[in-house]
Order: sequence, then structure tokens, then C-alpha cells
Amino acid sequence: MTSPASNTATTSAYLLRSPPPSAPREVPTPLVFVSASKWDARSRTGMDKCAAWFAERGYTCLELDIGPPGSGSGNMSTSEALMRHYESELASHVRLLAIPFAPIIVARAGGTLIAQTYISSHPASALMLISPPPSNAAVTSSSSLSMPSPSPSHSQSLLPTPLPEFNFEPNFPCAVMCMENERERLEAENRLWKDTNVDRMVVRDEAAVVGQEGLVKIEQWLDELGF
Repeated sequence: MTSPASNTATTSAYLLRSPPPSAPREVPTPLVFVSASKWDARSRTGMDKCAAWFAERGYTCLELDIGPPGSGSGNMSTSEALMRHYESELASHVRLLAIPFAPIIVARAGGTLIAQTYISSHPASALMLISPPPSNAAVTSSSSLSMPSPSPSHSQSLLPTPLPEFNFEPNFPCAVMCMENERERLEAENRLWKDTNVDRMVVRDEAAVVGQEGLVKIEQWLDELGF
């Protein structure tokens, strides 16, 4: 991925993929795959494969891996300040796309918190959340996100302080994808999963999320939406 010039605020890495000449069409609405791997390594898992797959199908795809706050970022002791940092970085890169259509945001694991923070105050054509935490409270109180058991990369809470639950209305295309072993908890606790306006997808396991099963489900969803 390409990194912009380093500064005291943050260092993010990005890669813009344009559709190749062999693509069957060129979709005007861009896909933005957002992650923050130094904050949550799982947020970036498979995002490069997803972006490459959709670029081949005619989408302009931005992979954005947002860096942690730097020394010039101010006080980051609260979860809300941390989310504002990630939101600002995402908004800045979306503006740099200079594409008149609001992007389709795709995020996974901890990245779904960034995506939902962004959605709360910025336009988007659609939102795809992959393996989101059951709730923000679950992230603060547990060392894992929606996974049934903690993994080494989640040895401590991702959020330093309680983060208010998101309250945006999904009155635009939204979807949540999860693995079979995540479904039960999302059904019980996740507000978007419970919302009848939100599309729900379940795939077999981790490999299926960014394998043929998951990619085809996302593609079919986008096709049904007319993108």
C-alpha cells in the first residue's frame, strides 16, 4: 500500500485500485475498504483480496488502513476522541477521491466502529459491516469483539473508555455479514442485526468471509441495489 508523507498527527496507508481495461463495466460509485490494523489487526484481514476482486469487476476501490494517532493528535484518552481521529482520517481520504458519488463503505471487526462513526455524520451510498461487535459496550468490557473466544490480538480492550452506542437510522442500504459462530450473539445484542431494514448475511467460517462465498454474497447485494 502507499503511504502519504509522515507527520506528527498520523500515518495512514492507502491503495487506490482502478478497474482494469478487461473489467466488464465501470461502476461510478467507489468502494472504500477501511481498516486500522495497528489498532485491531483483524480489521484488515482479507480487505486487500476483497478490493482486488471488486476492482476486477469494475469498481474503483480504495483500501485505507488508518494509522494510530501521532504525537500531535492531542488527547486520545477517550474512545470518542479516538473515533474522531479515525473518522477525520477516513473523511479526508474520501474527499481526496474527488468522485461525485458518496462511497460504499466496507469494514470488518474493529473497523466497523470507524465506519459507523463516519456514517453518523457523513454521506454514504451503502454500508457493509463484516463481523461487527455485538455492541460498543461489548468492546469496552471484553478483550474480544464478536468472536466467541478471545484471540491473541485482542488481549486487551480496544476502547479505553465506554463509547456511546450508535444511533443513526439505517434509512440507506446497510448490510451485516457474520460467520455462523457469531450469529447467535448478534441476534441477541446487535441493533442493526435486529433492524428489519438491514440486510443480513451468514457465511460458514473465517475463510468464507473473504472467499468465494462471502465475495459473491456482497456482489449479489450490490447488484440488487443497482450498483
